[in-house]
Amino acid sequence: MAPDTAQREWIERHRSGERSVARGEEVLRQGAPGDRLFTVLEGVLMRYRLLEDGRRQVVNIMFPGDLVGLQAAFDGEMSHGVTALTDTRLCMFPRDRFMELVTAQPRFAYDVIWLSAREEDALEQHLVALGQRPARERVAYLALWLVERGLQTGIAPQIGPSATLRVPITQGQVADMLGLSLVHTNRTLQALRKAGQVDWMGTGIHIPRLDNVRAMVGFDPQGLPKRPYI
Repeated sequence: MAPDTAQREWIERHRSGERSVARGEEVLRQGAPGDRLFTVLEGVLMRYRLLEDGRRQVVNIMFPGDLVGLQAAFDGEMSHGVTALTDTRLCMFPRDRFMELVTAQPRFAYDVIWLSAREEDALEQHLVALGQRPARERVAYLALWLVERGLQTGIAPQIGPSATLRVPITQGQVADMLGLSLVHTNRTLQALRKAGQVDWMGTGIHIPRLDNVRAMVGFDPQGLPKRPYI
């Protein structure tokens, strides 16, 4: 859902530029103040929280059109960190002009609220998957969710019944998102690969039969709404 011409022109005048981020580079650091709000133009990022003992919980994966650093817009310290999983291009908005932006552009304000609500819904779904599904379904659900987001944003091509998302997500990152040990994650990925359901490669995720995995985890792609693109 692209902004109309007037909104697009207004945003172009009031944004503070673009930022290119290399794969592996930190965009936001947990505990640090932020002076920018970003939207993702290209690339994929990982949002995570570090626990007191140094362990990491991956919270979400962010795709083109998503917001990054909304807490900073409300003068808050970042409760999480964000790292680029691929080379990424971000659009920057200054924090001190955020209120002016949402006041002058009600549609922009609505889109921000909508995206925030959708992220909360996604986190709720991840929590249900984490707490109520066995390991095999957890991993399959996560793989399918990521591929479906890739399809939705145009970065994962679908060929016939299959689709591939070319984003390097390591087994360690999968384990950190799903609350599994690295050994358990590895065994689960091998089982899904042998069953021909999910092939989680070092360079991305391949699902040979989308319909089979959708049925396995009870995922309806029609439930993914059309997202605004800021």
